Amino acid sequence: MTPLQKPSRRDLLLGVSAAAMRVSSAAHHLKIGIMDVIFGFPSDPEAFAAAQRIGFDGIQVTIGKPDSQGQLLLSDPALQQRILDASTTHKVAIASTYLDILHRDCLQSSEAAKTWIRQAIQTTKKLNASIIELVFFFKCGLTSPRDVHAVVAALRELAPEAHAANVILGIENTLSAEENSRILDRVGSPAVKIWYDIGNSTNMGHFDVPREIRFLGKDRIGQIHIKDKVYLGQGAVDVKGCLEAIFDIGYSGFCVLETAAPTGDRVADAAKNLQLLRAIEKQIPL
Repeated sequence: MTPLQKPSRRDLLLGVSAAAMRVSSAAHHLKIGIMDVIFGFPSDPEAFAAAQRIGFDGIQVTIGKPDSQGQLLLSDPALQQRILDASTTHKVAIASTYLDILHRDCLQSSEAAKTWIRQAIQTTKKLNASIIELVFFFKCGLTSPRDVHAVVAALRELAPEAHAANVILGIENTLSAEENSRILDRVGSPAVKIWYDIGNSTNMGHFDVPREIRFLGKDRIGQIHIKDKVYLGQGAVDVKGCLEAIFDIGYSGFCVLETAAPTGDRVADAAKNLQLLRAIEKQIPL
């Protein structure tokens, strides 16, 4: 088309289409998962069907408690295969795993915890997931320098095994970003990262969460939990500010819902929280 030629209707439509494609390709889009236990399907392949119906991108799978033989629930190859099959069938990823037994057996004080983590590393690898959530709360909280020293020593021991399996150990606790960074520095392994929970950091730690996310950066955050005590956007957590920080640092991993169920209907409340989170995401300019 020459400079003096008027654009045809086809040219105009193509131009509009191309502009729409540019906007679409540049839009923010979080990968949003949910913990299977929040759905009411802990360690259950049925979680994937429910996730697909609602529109989640992934599931965080609960590894489960040990049996009388000392084997964690998800160490069972048959159950692993059912979960892999459900993930494939429903096109919902296995975002991560959750080692819930660490609420009972604390890594800083129990040799059994190391055994569970070793099993979890192998289970997570077989599920083709990349990260395990290791929890440090309540009786297992990191409340003293002695606790931190013991956990650092244990992570130094376990990190090479995780690294060899291409699995990350994601540590979640109530410490500040600075304190967690010092733990990572002391462990000194790319196989150990922070599992960052915006709800706990707001309501338990009372931290400036967007600042903490920017302080840690994408290389130190392994995965992120999204939650509040009420529906997202209706409580103390600055969800929009947190998402802005997540986009600012270039984090591209899963954001996993660990949200409340105010009505008692876990699936319906999860669907509502997903809708609220997507709406907040749309408010953030590129």
